[in-house]
Amino acid sequence: MNEAELFDTHAHLHFPEFADDLSAVLERARTAGVGRLVTIGTDVETSAAAIALARRESGVWASVGIHPHDAEAADEAAFAEIERLARAPRVVAIGEIGLDFFRNLSPRETQERTFRRLLDLARRLDKPALIHCRDAHAETLAILAEVGVGQTGGIMHCFSGDVAIARRCLDLGLTISLAGPVTYPNARALPEVARFVPGDRLVVETDCPFLPPQGHRGKRNEPAYLALTAARVAGLRGEPLAAFGAQASDNARRLFRLD
Repeated sequence: MNEAELFDTHAHLHFPEFADDLSAVLERARTAGVGRLVTIGTDVETSAAAIALARRESGVWASVGIHPHDAEAADEAAFAEIERLARAPRVVAIGEIGLDFFRNLSPRETQERTFRRLLDLARRLDKPALIHCRDAHAETLAILAEVGVGQTGGIMHCFSGDVAIARRCLDLGLTISLAGPVTYPNARALPEVARFVPGDRLVVETDCPFLPPQGHRGKRNEPAYLALTAARVAGLRGEPLAAFGAQASDNARRLFRLD
């Protein structure tokens, strides 16, 4: 058994990539010390699937939302269904929501409108927001400041900025989440971010099946690999893995109101 206590704050275990071996995936996760995780919806269908999985599996919770890639397809019926799903037991957050100006799979104006709509839902239900941001830091942070995201809190999922952006996120009341890219040789600003963020504002994630850590790139990511990312972050911070894992897990439990 891994000595660290780990919480994967962002996984997509209900995605088709895990349909054939989910039980084995979860067993490997527990063996690696990952005892808790949140599986994340990206539209109505996957949000419902996330809830169904969380109901079946101990140590698994769900988040519901509409990803910026899917914003254009979101109509009033979709928003109503996301709100209904968000009130279900085991739902601990609203997300994955945000802006993606790298791929622009939905028009920017539609992404921003959907993002605001779902941040309002998070505020009304008093649930933290799980925020996707790619090539849109200025716009994302402006919207988060405008709506006062610190009231509910939230996570900057798979953080990809530098220390200056991390500082702005912290000032807004957000938690920073580091994923597999912090382990990459070309991680750029992420090692400095890992050292900069206060211990009580930092969590880790896999974003599986995406973004596997170094040594597994090109393969399917899974929660067991969170131990590699956590070890890298702990090393960058000069902290024992067990102590870092416990602190990050405490942060996640507090944010998701699981205490």
